[in-house]
Amino acid sequence: MEALEEKEEEEQREEEELKALEISAKLQDSETKVSMEQVCVPSDVPEPLPCFDSRSSCPNCSRLITCVSCPGSDFDWSSIDTSQLPSSYKTNSLKEKKLLHIADHFLQQYTHLCPDRKPLFLHPVNECGVEKFVSTTVRPTLLPYTELYHWDGCASFVSDYLTMEPLRSPITPPSSLYSPTTILKYQQGNCFDFSVLLCSMLIGAGYDAYCVHGYATREICTLDETLELCPLLGKPQEVPKEEVKKSNKYRVKPPPDLQSKFELQQEAKKKAETEAAQKNEEREEEKVTEVEKPKHDPLYGLRVHAWVLVLSGKREVPETFFINPFTGNSHSTMDEHFLGIESIWNHRNYWVNMQDCWNGCKDLIFDLGDAIRWEIMFSGSNKPLQLLPDAEEEKELPDRDMDDMEKEEEDVSFDMPPSWVAPIQISPREFETRCSQGRKVILYKKAKLEKWAPYLNGNGLVKRLTIYADLDCTKVVEVREWYKNREDMLDMREVNKQTQLTTEYFSPGHLLGLKAHTYTSLEPETEHTMEFYNEARVDGLQKRVENSNEITEYFVGRDDFLHIRHMEFGKRGKKIHLAGTRTDINSRPIVQIKECFHRNLEKPADEDVAERIFLITEEMIHLTYHLKDKYITASKKNFFKAAERDRKGSEIIMTPEMCITYQVGSSEKDKKLLHLYKLLQELTEEEKQLKQQVRQSEAEVLNILKICEKEETAVKLSVSIYDTERNEKRKQQYEATKNTMEDELLGQEEQDLDYLAPFLIQIGHREKMTKRQALRVRDDCLTDFKHRLINKANIIQARFEKAVEELQKKDQWFQENQNRLSAEEEEDFLARYSETTFHIHILALRLNREKQMAPQKYLALEEKLRKDPRLAEHLGHA
Repeated sequence: MEALEEKEEEEQREEEELKALEISAKLQDSETKVSMEQVCVPSDVPEPLPCFDSRSSCPNCSRLITCVSCPGSDFDWSSIDTSQLPSSYKTNSLKEKKLLHIADHFLQQYTHLCPDRKPLFLHPVNECGVEKFVSTTVRPTLLPYTELYHWDGCASFVSDYLTMEPLRSPITPPSSLYSPTTILKYQQGNCFDFSVLLCSMLIGAGYDAYCVHGYATREICTLDETLELCPLLGKPQEVPKEEVKKSNKYRVKPPPDLQSKFELQQEAKKKAETEAAQKNEEREEEKVTEVEKPKHDPLYGLRVHAWVLVLSGKREVPETFFINPFTGNSHSTMDEHFLGIESIWNHRNYWVNMQDCWNGCKDLIFDLGDAIRWEIMFSGSNKPLQLLPDAEEEKELPDRDMDDMEKEEEDVSFDMPPSWVAPIQISPREFETRCSQGRKVILYKKAKLEKWAPYLNGNGLVKRLTIYADLDCTKVVEVREWYKNREDMLDMREVNKQTQLTTEYFSPGHLLGLKAHTYTSLEPETEHTMEFYNEARVDGLQKRVENSNEITEYFVGRDDFLHIRHMEFGKRGKKIHLAGTRTDINSRPIVQIKECFHRNLEKPADEDVAERIFLITEEMIHLTYHLKDKYITASKKNFFKAAERDRKGSEIIMTPEMCITYQVGSSEKDKKLLHLYKLLQELTEEEKQLKQQVRQSEAEVLNILKICEKEETAVKLSVSIYDTERNEKRKQQYEATKNTMEDELLGQEEQDLDYLAPFLIQIGHREKMTKRQALRVRDDCLTDFKHRLINKANIIQARFEKAVEELQKKDQWFQENQNRLSAEEEEDFLARYSETTFHIHILALRLNREKQMAPQKYLALEEKLRKDPRLAEHLGHA
């Protein structure tokens, strides 16, 4: 009761305060009439743009969107259904009414003190026509998606999900500000709607974010990105590293300069020519940029725009920055596209910028606790106020003045009411679909970016960037495509339209470990460059380059230290068809195989092969060894296999002329003919194995090309097992399991035992029984139950007697053999004796309980039979 009385008193107090505020506002209006500043618009301001077709690009922006704000558009904001909205959308609480009066009072003081400033954006109407303070429209929300926990994910989602709607008047803020839930429902809004939604998501994710009402350039306000470079094409600038010169008093005399002066002169000439060519190119680029510069904007500096400010500090943000909600891109606070700020707000307070914006936002200081630079509406802010320079003088003020100031501060302090907006919710399907109708097109400078929702295209295409050579976007230079959820793990494809060179990039998990594939045609024995995930291969192959005459393979992390294998092929002869022969009989003849090895530190340098070349057609083998320390030449061996062979067999007859050796240093082992003979045998055997490996490489290339062509003609998309809506197999399995479980439950219910079933069978399961039959069923059931009770008691009695008899025998045996038992045997006997005694005790308890409960069970069954609906008609009066 006391709590209710306190609540009523508080409401009465708030009503009295509201009446007092209304009276003071009326008095102030009658005393001072504040004239609002008339905005002077130049005479060359263009007329409102006509409506455009939904399939063409908007004249106000560079995106393909459906026009919703132009006159004659199919969509009308006034026709939206507001009947199902919560009551907070349609009415204001007492605290909200008080907040609106405080805001009006603040606006009157602001216009009186700053008559040259534009009116503030404080309390526009919502979708229900009710005035709401802008801070209460912000609804901090953390959505259950990992991507939306970071600012860039939130910004990209808002820019993709919503469709841009230009302001009705480019130089004044809108008269309405709808809730984020309504904006999400209809997927369109102006810059203020974008900013409020993005700010709500960022604050919910833990960022120190604010909505900004200010001014920006025409390109920012109208979402015109046709003169901006696509973010996917921008390369990070490399910061040159400054070399630190160490000063040393004692320096070694530099060696004499042995370079040719003539060569230096030639290099200087070439350098001068290249510099002149670069200057000419720069001049041409400057001319092009002058042509590409945007035309003069008559409303420059007057165009109203809203964006988001993120202050440093929270979420480890190192530096304050802006976010343009239309594009989702971040901008520095020094960006020249942002021309000024009128005010900012979040869900707790409202700040007015008191700094000069003659230089745009470059010189602004975003210390919201500075009362000189930022005028705060409510003193009870979460931002600490800076100590003013004349704070020491305030200490000398009389106590009376200090008390008056404290009372004024108490009167001004006000707690922001909670947001009137319903909780922001985004379903998984909406989060995945993103763009309106699943597709969005953005035009950049010499580029066009297209986005699709996952699974919208049958080939898994989610993004396409088309690069053009001209500003009119007529000559295509390159096309880049990004894919998702493909079973062949294709991630990206680049197609150069000038050279017809195609490069495909694959994610880890491809069937053949493919990482990248560059080609002009999928026909075999053409130019192909294949990169592999070497960790997924046994042979450590990292790259393979093939053309019509050569194959080069690059390896990583092999135990034999091989890192390059180069193979050359000759021209084919006439195709031969022989019965019983293999199909690869007309394969390219191998001319040469070259292998390069890294240094093996476990072997001496003159025994560690650096390069070996097998000249197949010339029947020669060249070996080159690694350099020894302090030597400038390497050891070499050349073997000639075209020598005389034994007539009886194919064994090689080694002669000194078959090997030419250049040995760095002396080695008696290499001079021996036996050692060279064994080495030649090993090389001959390895040559046979290398030929097989070359054929395997050719077969693998053909297999990869065949699989790539097959995968491209019949693209299959993978679906997660957790995506039950798309995964038809999983859905069918789930439904089948569910149906089986339901059938099992029904079967179990049907299989419940009927205690009268054995007795009803004897009379033929008749629906209606006579009194005689009912009495017979009852008597048979009671007799059977009585026999069961007697049998159960007899079984317990027999077990009890048997246990007592065993206990007596054990006792007699112990009495006879007690003197001959050891301590362990006696202890074991006592344990078993105790266990038997316990078992007898349990049997005795069960027997007594059975004797006591048997009559009660019998009477309970008799009562159940009397109430049974099948027998009640004949036994109810018995």
